[in-house]
Amino acid sequence: MKQLFFILAAGFLFFSCKENTAKKELPSDSIFHLTTQWQDQRSQSYRLDALRGKTLVVVMIYTSCKATCPLLVADMKKIEKQIKPDYLNKTSLVLVTIDPETDTPEHLAEFAKTGGMDASHWVFLRSNEAATQEFANVLSMKYKKISPIDFSHSNIISVFNPDGELILQEEGTGINAEKVAGTVNETVKDS
Repeated sequence: MKQLFFILAAGFLFFSCKENTAKKELPSDSIFHLTTQWQDQRSQSYRLDALRGKTLVVVMIYTSCKATCPLLVADMKKIEKQIKPDYLNKTSLVLVTIDPETDTPEHLAEFAKTGGMDASHWVFLRSNEAATQEFANVLSMKYKKISPIDFSHSNIISVFNPDGELILQEEGTGINAEKVAGTVNETVKDS
């Protein structure tokens, strides 16, 4: 009888452990369905689904911008300061360039270092023009090159849950960083 109990208990543990290790299916509206390749400021290449499991705060910028992008970066830093320190390892602050020609991984790394954004939760991404446009479309973000060194673009900060579902968007510069950070903190706590 004891042997039967141990066999049943072992079987239960095996199947419950196996069930917990399988990733659940992605929601249909997840950004992790995008299959394009991206490169980060550390010259690592991967798909967006490599960020799965973290709460994402995403903004699209270009590093040579002198107008609104510095304000968007400042907003991202304000958000970072209001995220609970214990939650930063479960969060990625993602800046996606709309100027991949200029914003090489080396340039993005220097921008991150100069701006004090070189902690591991800061992710700077670049891809090709088609992937960048596809991602902008997913965010309902518009941009257009208006000169060789300048772009016109929307100012949107988006928050995604760990499964890649959009849960909040704030538009404009000088956004409510407290609201965004509060959403991030709640999302991390609940996941």
